[in-house]
Amino acid sequence: MQELPIAPDTVRAADTTPDHDGAPRTILLLQGLMGPLFHELGKALLRAGHTVHKINFNGGDRLFWRLPNGVDYRDSLERWPAFFAQFLADKGVTDVVLFGDCRDHHRPATGICKERGVPVHVFEEGYVRPDWVTLELGGVNGNSRLPSDPAWYRATAATLPPVPPHAQVPSSFRRRAAEGLLYNCADVFTRWHYPHWTNHRPWHPLVEAMGWWRKLSRRKLRQREADALLHRLETAGERYFLFPLQLDSDAQIRLHSPFAGIADALRLILESFAANAPADVRLVVKEHPLDNGVRDWQQETADLARLFGVADRVDYLSMGDIVPVTRRALGVVTINSTSGTLALAEGIPVVALGHAVYDMPDITYQDGLDAFWTNPVPPDATTFAAFRRVLIERCLIPGGFFSAPALQKVVRHAVARLERRPIAPE
Repeated sequence: MQELPIAPDTVRAADTTPDHDGAPRTILLLQGLMGPLFHELGKALLRAGHTVHKINFNGGDRLFWRLPNGVDYRDSLERWPAFFAQFLADKGVTDVVLFGDCRDHHRPATGICKERGVPVHVFEEGYVRPDWVTLELGGVNGNSRLPSDPAWYRATAATLPPVPPHAQVPSSFRRRAAEGLLYNCADVFTRWHYPHWTNHRPWHPLVEAMGWWRKLSRRKLRQREADALLHRLETAGERYFLFPLQLDSDAQIRLHSPFAGIADALRLILESFAANAPADVRLVVKEHPLDNGVRDWQQETADLARLFGVADRVDYLSMGDIVPVTRRALGVVTINSTSGTLALAEGIPVVALGHAVYDMPDITYQDGLDAFWTNPVPPDATTFAAFRRVLIERCLIPGGFFSAPALQKVVRHAVARLERRPIAPE
């Protein structure tokens, strides 16, 4: 593997020992979010006196790093565990930080760290949104170490102080799209340099780009259809359940649910709805805002609704704010999406079909999907409040990824979490 020929950033490690529970750490960053998250985190860690290394797996990773101690990994996935284990030993790594613990290179790395007692800090988009992101020790979602005992959350939350004041942060879809485009372009045009790289997403970036083009070219029509449906749901007084789609590429679907993909889940839910839901109740299927348009979920939903004889009772919402739609729903069906916590916070009944960190008695419906349509039981407010308080204490930090103020907040709180020191109130 080779050191990157990149000029050192203006950031330099501080001369003083950081104010935390031990000596300065040696932190290894693996793959991050598409964008500057790990670059900004690396700068902050260097300022705090830590040693920082970064392993890049493709041109997108390399584009957004631009700091010292970056290494290109250009070998095969089969040889990765041996390289990673040796890298940990050679550099004296004390902590590993990554985004998404289910990616192909992250899964064996996490296992090796567990064997060697090296803490792994996992970023993900927040269990609770907006204005929070996940930074959890050991694993997230299906790999989380959190228990599924509601009594434990109630008892633990009772020992914690109130959540510190927390301000909203801005978020820009345009910034997210631009950073994703830059990342994917750098990936595509440097594949020759990374001959063994395979994206954790199931499509080539060019295929995704075509999907986005097709989706955006129909934006005006989709907006009119969505506005009409939202108006009807708000004014007609119709009773409905909500199924927010997740991304078909999401590892939480492939690895932490009984489904091979969204199509399998969509079929099961529509079939169950047709067989068990009251005749005067509708189902609204909500498209994920970051769906790339490679598959036409609106058409697939319509086809399945016709197959099961409920075409006149199933609606498809391609865009729009999910919050008001959730608040008026009889209940929410999810696999393991964070839209589940949004519904629970509003007191809306939720049934989870996959392994979700919030799926437990007193919070989600436990008697199965078929019974849910006729007996949606809301969450116990006290238990969910306790769960949320523990989640914030153990797994969440304030901020966001898609604006400068939001990212600055994430970085500041992430450094504090890595140094195991209290986070100063905002």
